[in-house]
Amino acid sequence: MTVSPAPAPDRAPLVEMRNIEVAFGGVKAVDDVTIDLYPGEVVGLLGHNGAGKSTLIKVLSGAYQARAGEIRINGEVAEIHNPRDARSYNIETIYQTLALADNLDAPANLFLGRELLTGAGFLDDDQMEAETRKIMARLNPNFQKFKAPVKALSGGQRQSVAIARAVYFNARILIMDEPTAALGVQETQMVAELIQQLKAEGLGIFLISHDIHDVFDLADRVTVLKNGRLVGTERVEDVTKDDVLSMIILGENPKRRRQ
Repeated sequence: MTVSPAPAPDRAPLVEMRNIEVAFGGVKAVDDVTIDLYPGEVVGLLGHNGAGKSTLIKVLSGAYQARAGEIRINGEVAEIHNPRDARSYNIETIYQTLALADNLDAPANLFLGRELLTGAGFLDDDQMEAETRKIMARLNPNFQKFKAPVKALSGGQRQSVAIARAVYFNARILIMDEPTAALGVQETQMVAELIQQLKAEGLGIFLISHDIHDVFDLADRVTVLKNGRLVGTERVEDVTKDDVLSMIILGENPKRRRQ
């Protein structure tokens, strides 16, 4: 699959996380890490369990508080203390578990907690289905199971619902946690096509993954963390998979060593 070029450096980043530090009980889970994200770009976050990638990104989503550092959104300092604050900056998170209600259909899940009401104050099921059909036509035209409970959907279709929910509510910055975990080849391709569509619409995506192949297929740049510290950020086209494995395992950037 062809990955579109990373954005030109003279473009303003959507997200800047500068010198972020997070500690739990005196142990630094994230230690002075700086990363950024541009419109229409996917940045893959790689590292072993405990490397700090999920903790770092949970600072952006409002789940954790940084002990030090600064977040800028569109160049302006952002105050993110909880997930509601993050949503106010158009940041949405799609966790590996997807947080979908299995017994509800796609429209009910898309508007869960933000339901549309009729003038009389009743649930407007017809309008919610119409809006769901509209957003799905844009993101995944092959999606047809609007009446089925999401537990009856495939993994890729469930991802479509979760992504549609984020995009419908004006996400500009999307955090995706292991989006292709446990998916087959066709389902993984479906998610890849959704990500390409979101990139084309100018969204910026942080992609958390343990799968180096996923990252090379989907990301423009890769950021590697080890033991809470930043090993490096490189354009995917400038490094090999062996380079990135060395960054993950040894905590060294062989590309820089060669320079």
